[in-house]
Amino acid sequence: MNTLHLLDAVVLITDSLPDKLRKGSLGTIVEVFPNDEYLVEFADTNGIPYAMPVVNVSQLMKVYQEPVTA
Repeated sequence: MNTLHLLDAVVLITDSLPDKLRKGSLGTIVEVFPNDEYLVEFADTNGIPYAMPVVNVSQLMKVYQEPVTA
């Protein structure tokens, strides 16, 4: 698995019911903690945050916006 970094775009790969987030929710890593945990900001299309949970790496997948260059 690729390491996640500050400001990476990520999606949830599982529901997070305590935070009312669903699988596929798009967020941005805003803080990196020990033990593979990340503070992730989830915002609406207007940029207004609606959730900011601490999420384990096992619940996240990095989003890529550009192809791999040779």
